[in-house]
Amino acid sequence: MVMRGKMTPVVVGLLLFAASSTGCVSFLQKGEPENEQRGYAKALHLLEPLADRGNAEAQYNLGLMYAKGRGVPQDYEQAVKWYSAAAEQGHRDAQYSLAQIYLGGLGVTRDPVQAVRWLRMAAEQGDPKAQLDLGRLYSQDEIVPADEEEALRWYRMAAEQGVAEAQFYVGAAYENGQVVAQSYEDALKWYRLAAEQAYPAAQYTLGLLYARGNGVEQDAEQAADWYRKAAENGDADAQFNLGVAYAAGQGVPHDLEEAAKWFRMSAEQGDPEAQANLGIMYANGQGVAEDLVQAYMWLNLAAADGGEKHTAGRDAVAAMITPEQLAEAQGLAEEWQERFKNRTL
Repeated sequence: MVMRGKMTPVVVGLLLFAASSTGCVSFLQKGEPENEQRGYAKALHLLEPLADRGNAEAQYNLGLMYAKGRGVPQDYEQAVKWYSAAAEQGHRDAQYSLAQIYLGGLGVTRDPVQAVRWLRMAAEQGDPKAQLDLGRLYSQDEIVPADEEEALRWYRMAAEQGVAEAQFYVGAAYENGQVVAQSYEDALKWYRLAAEQAYPAAQYTLGLLYARGNGVEQDAEQAADWYRKAAENGDADAQFNLGVAYAAGQGVPHDLEEAAKWFRMSAEQGDPEAQANLGIMYANGQGVAEDLVQAYMWLNLAAADGGEKHTAGRDAVAAMITPEQLAEAQGLAEEWQERFKNRTL
């Protein structure tokens, strides 16, 4: 399966406890920094004796405090100590957090074997984040050998708990007939579930299915609608396809200004096809004011990333501009590449 996304961060949130006026345990609330620090101090005072007596929830929360540096100096060794104590007692969140620390090598020697062990324990207790991460790991061929059946098994578990990314991957398995029998009906079911949670890849893929008539009646308007949803959520492929739809008047009114707008968004994310189309629009004054310097810049970027198929357009524009304009356009392209590199680091 094609992988999209990164492993889930080590610490998602911080659940701390403090003594209330009734003597019961209550959640801390955010407030002014000074109040927060006093709250953390109270939480620490309460948690430490509970953790020392073996309370798994207290041990987990102490681990969170040390991992985040809340009320105590950040100390991954202490975080590992308390996460481990809670994890050994079967605390699911501690198991997941410990797995992330071993994956990242934070306060411990990086140990993928231990990471997978704890991920599996958390996943078997129903942790959807752990199930998703195991699906990702088995889709790759790095920490564990690639195993599409095992990947799909974990993705399905997470998907059934409503994890949008996992729903997308289950949909992709059905669309492509990977491990399971090919079924557009099942693919559409899972893609829609993910798309309804605003997962861009699922929204974009639904657009493709409607554009091609795969599993559904071909419908250019539906395709454009799903492309728009994904494009507004930042999907570069959807932005490109929406630009094409406006340029061709497919499912939306013919509008070259809108086409240029969406091509630009995709181009700014490094899509060479969008860069080429935007360059051509600048060369012809379509949807934008004619600007041969901008035309060369975008076509030059497209040629650098998209191969020889874009060099003819770039070279045609080069023959139409002065040496000074060429130098300016090349400088603009270099500046863009530097900004793009810094954004993607």
